[in-house]
Amino acid sequence: EREQPTHLAIVFDTKEPTFRHKRYPKYKATREKMPDDLVGQLGRLDQVLRATGLPLLAEAGWEADDLIGTLAHQAAQQDFEVFMVTGDKDFQQLVTDKIKLYNPKADNILILGPQEVEEKFGVPPERVIDVLALMGDTSDNVPGVSGIGPKTAVKLVQEYGGLEAVLSAAETMKKSKLRDNLLEHAETARLSRELVTIPLDAPATFNAEDFAYKPIFNSELARILSELELDRILNRLSGTSNNASTANSSSEKRNYIALTGEAELRKLVKQWMKQKPLLSWDLETTSIDPMQAELVGSSFAVEEGTAYYVSMEHLEGEISLTDGFTRFGEPVDDKTALFLSIVQPLLEDVSIPKTGQNIKYDMQVIATYGIEVRGVVFDTMLAAYLINPGSRTLGIDALSNEYLSLPKIPTSDLIGKGKGQLSMRDVELDRITEYACEDADYALRLTNKLSGLLDTQQKILNEIEIPLLPVLRQMEFCGIKLDVGFLREMSAELDRDLERLIKECYAAAGEEFNLNSPKQLAAILFDKLHLPVRKKTKTGPSTDVDTLTSLAELHELPLKLLDYRTLSKLKSTYVDALPALVHPHTGRLHTTFSQTIAATGRLSSNNPNLQNIPIRTEIGRKIREAFIPGEPSWKLVSADYSQIELRIMAHLSEDENLLDAFRRDADIHRETAARMFNTSVEAVDADMRRAAKTVNFGIIYGQTDFGLAQELGIPRHAANEFRKNYFKLYPGVAEFMRSTIEKCRENGYVETMRGRRRTIPDIQNQNRQLREFAERTAINTPVQGSAADMIKLAMIAIAKRLKGENFSARMLLQVHDELVFESPADEIETLSEMIQEEMKNALLLSIPITVEVGNGSNWLDAH
Repeated sequence: EREQPTHLAIVFDTKEPTFRHKRYPKYKATREKMPDDLVGQLGRLDQVLRATGLPLLAEAGWEADDLIGTLAHQAAQQDFEVFMVTGDKDFQQLVTDKIKLYNPKADNILILGPQEVEEKFGVPPERVIDVLALMGDTSDNVPGVSGIGPKTAVKLVQEYGGLEAVLSAAETMKKSKLRDNLLEHAETARLSRELVTIPLDAPATFNAEDFAYKPIFNSELARILSELELDRILNRLSGTSNNASTANSSSEKRNYIALTGEAELRKLVKQWMKQKPLLSWDLETTSIDPMQAELVGSSFAVEEGTAYYVSMEHLEGEISLTDGFTRFGEPVDDKTALFLSIVQPLLEDVSIPKTGQNIKYDMQVIATYGIEVRGVVFDTMLAAYLINPGSRTLGIDALSNEYLSLPKIPTSDLIGKGKGQLSMRDVELDRITEYACEDADYALRLTNKLSGLLDTQQKILNEIEIPLLPVLRQMEFCGIKLDVGFLREMSAELDRDLERLIKECYAAAGEEFNLNSPKQLAAILFDKLHLPVRKKTKTGPSTDVDTLTSLAELHELPLKLLDYRTLSKLKSTYVDALPALVHPHTGRLHTTFSQTIAATGRLSSNNPNLQNIPIRTEIGRKIREAFIPGEPSWKLVSADYSQIELRIMAHLSEDENLLDAFRRDADIHRETAARMFNTSVEAVDADMRRAAKTVNFGIIYGQTDFGLAQELGIPRHAANEFRKNYFKLYPGVAEFMRSTIEKCRENGYVETMRGRRRTIPDIQNQNRQLREFAERTAINTPVQGSAADMIKLAMIAIAKRLKGENFSARMLLQVHDELVFESPADEIETLSEMIQEEMKNALLLSIPITVEVGNGSNWLDAH
């Protein structure tokens, strides 16, 4: 950006040892290991750079330095002026009139030619390697000559010349430690000179055409930068900036209109109801929580570049008392009621196709005013998610940038951020009109753009994700009843337990300390108790869960600390937090289900997250007791797929042993244990079954030997034996895993049984860790994704029958493979049969599907 080069290349080291390592095995041996969090980012860095189209060079057995030196030398011979962009002092040896050092790390850009090298280093470029040979290099573990530092090395080279001249002169020097060291370490100095010399004959060729700089911005780069939320870089590269003035470019067709009169709005609504165009619709509200949000305005668009905004505050007209709109039992103001009365027929007309960005939110907000939106056929956020399920940036700002190359006015431009944030009600009409109309307009443009990119995923959108929208909206709106008094008593009980654990921790430590202070805890564990340090962070020894778990075998304190943390987290996250989230009007807890968080297609729950309550712990189970039916004499009903992912693995892998076990309705974990431990099914004990269960599920999730060893508390070689034995027992599973990875390498993606596609970008990555993680993802996605599709299809079918057959029962929650309902007692038998039927038939497998249905006075009893 600053220098505008005509040619450019980026050069990397490789993992393979170089000729230097072979010459001197201790070369770079003292280098600190690359931090794990950096290792994990290398694959992403490679993705970004490859997307630019810039030449990326690396050669096994050669350092990046060698390739740079060779290329620089060749380019200079072709009469180019060359800049080696680096802060590495070793490169000063290559500097000539045509090859310069460009150091971007300095406060001010530092460019070194031959004169600057001599002034800075003390010798001309051709003598730099002689100085380095004498002084050595601690960072690369180049030995040099003992006792000789930079100043002495420069002085010797200045006085005597090259390395050989210095070594030859050593015998004539006065007797001293310097003389003795030079004589004793002469061969070490010669070795060091070899190690620091950058060769000019590495296997790299400078071809001017290949290295010519071309514009690097393209849609793939934009997609990745957007996904990584590197918006500032994205805007710089695309030549745009996210502000209203850029967005309101004169070259862009924009006709944004504020509707303030009742007649204008009625005329448009009448026209749209007659023509039935694709309607892009969006709301402006006072909150991101749809159950708390109040209506501020609404925007509409039916053709690109034209949009309309209606402000509740500015709408003028007459409202009939018969329109009587309410929100949670309270009458709404006249202007809002006027708006609702005009648009209700439009929004509820199923024959008028509708689209929007995250339209479930708008559907939910308007539902609190008594309007049920029908006819939704598209959602830009869902479509973008299906195109790239791994993306974390699915907001309209990012999507507009990525797919339309149009910057969106940021919300913060209107209402600010943080404590001083305004309400949308405080924004002037002209500013909110432009912002809101952009929302509707850009959502329409994105709909047209993304429709052409969905390809096979259009079917997933049409058959699963869009039909699921009203189902989820209804579940969120309904919410679930919480026994607040029960949780209040539980909180007091946990306070007593925590107080007891704190005292026990003090006793185990031999002194009082702050259990929540990592620094004080580390001092107790490692300085006082002398427990081994397992890993380090930037601030000192780690005291995380993994560390405490590994130390629990050695001392009682880590185990008590784990208990304390578990109780403390459950208390703050659920026991104390959930009652505060009960809606003031409905008296129920309302979670939000997201279809776009998990790349496998699974639903996620947030605000609050009800999918993370740990069912395996006693305290987690007790929290579930607080979820109760909302009506007197009703029951909660829980329907749960039994081992559905293992059954899907059996279906996909066609492994005869697995299929046979499920067809016989055998205990699959006990069967696996019997085979793994070479014993009868009757002889399998609890520990053996637990080990087999861990392996069974671990295989689906691509668990490594290390992960399996940690979970079972066994050596890694034993975990490896378990895995080998498993694949001998179930060879079809091994073949399924192999062929899935192979197909993913060929195609770049994997698919579920229904065709939901997930791209796996790192499946060919040269970084082993990233590649192996990608392979595990490729194996897991068809299994977990098919299970996700299955329960979604079941939910759609069940919701249809609940309505069509006039059940009073309501579907409340989806938690992984479980659905939770509330029902009057007299419907439970019929309801249970209907739920089982739809869940079993949602996705047909070659083996029986088991659905366990229970009911009770609370969630725990029902499950």
